[in-house]
Amino acid sequence: MKLGLKTKVPDAVPETSLQATALRLRRTVLEMCYENGGHISTSFSCVEILTALYFGVLRIDPTNPKMPERDRFILSKGHGESILYAVLAECGFFPQEWLISRYRKGDCLLGGHVNHHVPGVEVTTGALGHGLSIGCGMALAAQRAKQDWRCFVLLGDAECSEGSVWEAALFAAKHRLDNLVAIVDYNRIGSLDFTCNYLALEPFAEKWSAFGWAVDRVDGHDIAALQNCIGSTRGKGVGRPRMIVADTVKGKGAAVFENDPIWHVRAVTDDIIEEARAALSGKDKS
Repeated sequence: MKLGLKTKVPDAVPETSLQATALRLRRTVLEMCYENGGHISTSFSCVEILTALYFGVLRIDPTNPKMPERDRFILSKGHGESILYAVLAECGFFPQEWLISRYRKGDCLLGGHVNHHVPGVEVTTGALGHGLSIGCGMALAAQRAKQDWRCFVLLGDAECSEGSVWEAALFAAKHRLDNLVAIVDYNRIGSLDFTCNYLALEPFAEKWSAFGWAVDRVDGHDIAALQNCIGSTRGKGVGRPRMIVADTVKGKGAAVFENDPIWHVRAVTDDIIEEARAALSGKDKS
């Protein structure tokens, strides 16, 4: 599906179609991680977020990835690489076959963190805490050049332990970057533990508001709600950067992966794959 032609923002896609797309993307990510490894739970938690963005919000053209007037997307939580690669292939930025043959093996064009050499990827990420700062620079450049494209940044909640995130938050508010939209995948789990065991994130939305951002909170697995919330950021001219806190479940979609910190790093093995496939087929394995 090719979206976001030069002349307009992409038309809305029916929610049922997007739900089917999200399910297909989860199946794709499962097979990618089973075949070659990867961060499956952190990818599963943001499937609907990326589906909402790429299939109805972002102004992009897969036939012209460097289109000057395109919206920019930065996956600051770069370890969610498998879902971004799956989405980019679904959109037509590169062949689906790369998801197996070139993901974490072969010439490894599709590495274990996103890389800007991949068509459709704006920025190489992986070291957490950098994406929002880069997004600030992009948004400021667009503002000064009087361009109307927007910059979207997806962060993890545990990533918000980085001081650089809050430095960027202050910068964005100071420069009134209302063309910058940050989304936090708020799944309450870091790499190896629940965030509440080592971070005091709450009151999270209120902190961003205190930093001068316009803040919304939304169900991160409700595609329609996400599109309504994210899509409403265009043309508002509020003079403030936008923060969307998306409440999610890490590993969403297959119970075996859900809300268990170990799946940030654990491999999908033969004893797990059929249970996961059954969950994503809508069939009860029992």
